[in-house]
Amino acid sequence: MTRRHLLAAPAALAAGSLLPEGLLAAVAAQTPTLPDLADWNAVRAQFALDPGYLHFASFFIASHPAPVREALEGYRRAIDANPFLFVERAMFEDDAHNLPLQVCAEVADYLGGRGEDVCLTRSTTEGLALVYHGLPLQRGDEILTTVHDHYSHHESIRLATARAGASMRKATLFKQAREASVDEIVGNLEAAIRPQTKVVGVTWVHSSTGIRLPIREISAMLRNLPQAPLLVVDGVHGLGAADETIARMGADYFCAGTHKWMFGPRGTGIVWANAANWARLQPLVPNFTELESYTAWTEDRAPNSPGNAARMSPGGFHAFEHQWALATAFRMHRGMGRVRVASRIAALNTQLKTGMATLPKVRLHTPQSEALSAGLVAFEIEGVAPTDVVKQLLARRIIASTSPYAVSYARLAPSLVNTPEEVDEALRALRSIAG
Repeated sequence: MTRRHLLAAPAALAAGSLLPEGLLAAVAAQTPTLPDLADWNAVRAQFALDPGYLHFASFFIASHPAPVREALEGYRRAIDANPFLFVERAMFEDDAHNLPLQVCAEVADYLGGRGEDVCLTRSTTEGLALVYHGLPLQRGDEILTTVHDHYSHHESIRLATARAGASMRKATLFKQAREASVDEIVGNLEAAIRPQTKVVGVTWVHSSTGIRLPIREISAMLRNLPQAPLLVVDGVHGLGAADETIARMGADYFCAGTHKWMFGPRGTGIVWANAANWARLQPLVPNFTELESYTAWTEDRAPNSPGNAARMSPGGFHAFEHQWALATAFRMHRGMGRVRVASRIAALNTQLKTGMATLPKVRLHTPQSEALSAGLVAFEIEGVAPTDVVKQLLARRIIASTSPYAVSYARLAPSLVNTPEEVDEALRALRSIAG
C-alpha cells in the first residue's frame, strides 16, 4: 500500500520526487547499531541516571537508554535540517521508507503478532480510551472491571459507558493480594459475570499491590462462557518485565504505554488486537496512516473496508522523533532477550521480597510467587505512613514511590538499572526505618 497520497498536496508530491539522497539515507541512519548487552553492567551503562541515588522507581517513567537517546537525537537533527522533506518522505512515501510501518513491524516482532495489528498511541491512558470509546456499546450493556484497577482504566470505562447508556461494575478478585491464588482470582471474576456483561477490563500487573493476574487462565475461562465477553487488558507494568507472547496471551485488546519497562521514548504507547477485534471498533480521532480513510474523504463517502489498527491510530502531527525511536527500544529488548530480562527482574524482586519477609514490622502485599508478581513490590511498615517511608528512603538516597490509590502502599521496583547489592542496601534501609 502506498501512503504517497495521504495528506500530500501536489506541491508535496513534486518536492518528494526531488528528495535529496542524503535524506533517503538519513532514515536508515537513525537506527544505531545496538551496543553489546551481554552483561547487566553493560545494560546499566546505557542509562544516564544520577549515580548519587539508587533508582527503585524506574517503572514510573523511563530514563532513555543510550540507543534510544541516539535515535531520538538523530531523528530530531534530520527533521530540523529539512522538516518538510524528511517528514513527508517518512510518513507519506512508499512503504519501504514509511517509518510508522517500520515501528509497527518492530513492535509486532516482540509481541509475536503482525505489524498491521499494532496501533501506535502516546500512553496507556490514550490506548484504553480509544478502545473503550470505540466499542459498539448499547444501552443495557455492561463493562465489568475490578476494584483494583487504576484511575485511567476506571475513568476510560466510566466515560465510555456514560456516553453509550451502558453501565460499569467493579468486582473484587481477592481478599489479600499477597495470599491470592489463580483459582481465587479466576473464580471470583467468573462469579461476577452477568448475561449483560459484554466486556471485561483488567490490569495485568497492578501498580497498587504488584500482583500479576493470570491473563491466560482468565481468557480461557471467558471463552468457555456461552456468550464470551471481550477482554481488555491494561498491560503497561507487564510489557517489558514479564516473559509473555502478548499476541497469544488471550487478550482481545492489549493496551500499554511503552515509556516504562520497555524504555521507550516518553509519550509513546501501543494497542494490540487481532483483525477481527479491530473491525469492531469505531475510530475517535482522524488517522494519518490509512489510505482508505483519505480516499473515502476525497470521494465524500465513509470507508468501505473493515476497521483496522491504522484507522484507530490517532493522526495529527506529533513528536515524530519520539514515536519513530520507539523501534529502537523494542530492538534493544530483543537484543537483551525477553526471557533473560524477565528472569533478571524476577530474581531481583524475589531477593527483595525474601529479605522483606525477615524484617519485623514490614508487611508485604505483593505475592511471593513469581507467577503472580513481576517488577513491583508493595509493602507497608507498621507505625510509619507510606509517604514517610518514601521520605526516609529518599533521605538515604534511595528513590521509592507510593501507590496512587485510596489505600496507598510504599513501593520498591527493582529493574534492569539495579543490582543485587543495591537491593541489599534497600533492605538495610528498611530494617533501619522499621526499627
